[in-house]
Amino acid sequence: MHDLSEDIRLPDGCPNCGSHRARVSQVKNPDDKVFCASCNTVIGLYGEVKERLIKAQPSETEQLLEKAANKKPS
Repeated sequence: MHDLSEDIRLPDGCPNCGSHRARVSQVKNPDDKVFCASCNTVIGLYGEVKERLIKAQPSETEQLLEKAANKKPS
């Protein structure tokens, strides 16, 4: 079975453990839940998290790191 989620880096940490890594469905529907990749706490809905990501505007380095982290082996 293929993993249907991908990790993203949040500008602010998880309220439970402080991790900046989150897991989101590859479908990325606004109503999809976003989970902390470390402790599996629900962080919010993808629509809300996307707004926070847009406001934070990650650097080019962070974008490259995220792309490499989500690269699936072929």
